[in-house]
Amino acid sequence: MDTTKHNTTLNKTMGLLDVFSVAAGAMISSGLFVLPALACQKAGPSAIVAYIIAAILVLPSLLSKAELATAMPRAGGTYFYVERSMGALWGLFCGLANWFSLAMKSAFAIIGIALFASYLSETFFAGELAAWIQKAIALICCLLFGTLNLVSVKHTSRFQNILVIFLLATLSLFVIAGIGKVSPENYSNFVKGGSLTVFATAGMVFVSYGGLTKVASIAEEIRHPGRNLPLGMLLAWSVVSLLYALVVFIAVGVLNQQALSASNAPISAAADVFLGKFGFVLLGFAAMAAYVTTANGGILAASRSPLAMSRDHLLPMPLARISKRFGTPARSILLTCGFMIVAMLFLKLELLVKTASTMMILLFLLDNASVIIMRESKLQSYRPRFKAPLYPYLQAATILLYVLLLIDMGLTPLLICAAFLVFSVVWYYLYAAQHSNKDSAVMHIVERVTDKQIKTPTLENELRDILIERDEIIADRFDKLIQQCPIVDLEGPQQAEEVFKEVAGVLSERLEIADSTLYDRFLQREAEGSTVLEPGLAIPHIVIEGEARFEILLVRAGDGITFPHAPDPVKTVFFLAGSKDERNYHLRALMAIAQIVQEKDFYTRWYAARDTAALRNLLLLSKRKRDSI
Repeated sequence: MDTTKHNTTLNKTMGLLDVFSVAAGAMISSGLFVLPALACQKAGPSAIVAYIIAAILVLPSLLSKAELATAMPRAGGTYFYVERSMGALWGLFCGLANWFSLAMKSAFAIIGIALFASYLSETFFAGELAAWIQKAIALICCLLFGTLNLVSVKHTSRFQNILVIFLLATLSLFVIAGIGKVSPENYSNFVKGGSLTVFATAGMVFVSYGGLTKVASIAEEIRHPGRNLPLGMLLAWSVVSLLYALVVFIAVGVLNQQALSASNAPISAAADVFLGKFGFVLLGFAAMAAYVTTANGGILAASRSPLAMSRDHLLPMPLARISKRFGTPARSILLTCGFMIVAMLFLKLELLVKTASTMMILLFLLDNASVIIMRESKLQSYRPRFKAPLYPYLQAATILLYVLLLIDMGLTPLLICAAFLVFSVVWYYLYAAQHSNKDSAVMHIVERVTDKQIKTPTLENELRDILIERDEIIADRFDKLIQQCPIVDLEGPQQAEEVFKEVAGVLSERLEIADSTLYDRFLQREAEGSTVLEPGLAIPHIVIEGEARFEILLVRAGDGITFPHAPDPVKTVFFLAGSKDERNYHLRALMAIAQIVQEKDFYTRWYAARDTAALRNLLLLSKRKRDSI
């Protein structure tokens, strides 16, 4: 399918502050302004510990997703990682699940805005808002956020930044003003129900941190993602986790357990104790701002899943088109907002949100599995700027833990997730399988085990192109020569003369010079002085007739080549052939090769490369200094 006539490229407009704001804003919503009441009802004062445990539980997924995002900064987040690691079928399921999860969370946040507006109305005007007014507020908010996302990512992120700054300032004021007002007796009977209750409560509030990694879905629109993504996510996790613990600590300390458990707005009620009505109203508006950040950022992230799936031909191509006027995925945004409106008007949102939370845990599980698969695939082009620590033990333990959390979510959400999987299988075989034929990292693992070579290493080359864009590598003449040069991968022990003869035969057609002539010149050059520059590396170079002619040929010999006067077998050879007028460039090519082979782990990667495509990509992704000649 030809898609070149349609623009599907997103602009990089977001920086570190934007990453922080999207990640932080996605976490601060009902998990802070409503859920502490339920948590304290279940665990008592030890709900504070439950929030800390939940923050620790989400950290492995943050680290794994940061690794994947810095290696593959592309729209779609978990969809993209799972599709590239496990294949199109699992990718399709994850893309739909990720979109559904984010859209439902955003819809729930918008309902939260309307509910808090009604709560404030009841407090100050002695009457809550009618149900139709609440729905009207929710619909207007959805349309406003959708329009903002449609018009400009830059304006969306700026709006998000302002709201998050207001939120953090308000919560900081709450902590500072309330720390001296806590009553120690409110912390008595701290571990209500025992330690198991604390861990069960941690599982319940775990979903409060689920929005943390949604920013990975917009990685393609982030400047310097190798730095800004992991740093922004870690900063957001640190700041928000600390605020969660402190705010819940203050709320427990200023309200008795009965009052806290019974409140629909526990943080606002706590602020009323030591800041009066001003505090109640301020935290009420902060709660609404938190819902706004969750909804706004959720639409931004959710709309990138259909875009990414459409790019890969798993969904109809129109969803991948970028608006020429606004530079945003307009159709994907409209689809997402339309689905949210239908959900808010006609569906039982509470059940769908619980299902979305179940899917979120499942997606976290698959993120950790993707890290294991990508690393074990040994793809040369998988080079994350950030690597998750304690591999693979952290990922394996996290997967087991998330399985336990999934079991705890209940049967109904799991059945809905299973229905999503069945729908994904049906859609895949009816539509997607006819349009997608990419390989995946798991296929490369199978290749290593079965010793069957993949015919078209599309993933290796795709990751290479992503890294070139990520690292802003501008190809110079040497890169262009490497892209086109022949590569010979030899097996078994070799003699230099045999290799010279084979290389001469390959270069003969490209240079239109008799192979015997080239062979004699390589022999003569070697006789004049050894071209073995260091153990294992040789660079035979000859001068040929003509003008503006320069060719490179690469040889890898796993069992070594015996060169005259060289004590060790040579396994890496760069053959250079150029005309006299290319002598200056000849020196530049030698300098480029010298920089490449001096890179850390070059020879390890060179010997480990599975095929000639991986060898070529290894050179194209080198960090050498490029020039314009």
